[in-house]
Amino acid sequence: MALAAVLLMIPIIALMWVPSYAKDAPELWGFPFFFWYQFLWVFICSALTWAAYKLTLSARGLTTHKVGEDR
Repeated sequence: MALAAVLLMIPIIALMWVPSYAKDAPELWGFPFFFWYQFLWVFICSALTWAAYKLTLSARGLTTHKVGEDR
């Protein structure tokens, strides 16, 4: 469960450290670094959240989440 928490903290820390990405260069298809870096984190954050979810299910001994079942 601690690894899941670390995975969820990575995007929070990375995006709170604004001076690391508050710049214009390098550009990607005409977009300044500031914009495409944040947009890239949408996909990274999704992947990290999915990984944390799978780790949590694994730690509970489950393979899928079943809605409405008591545990």
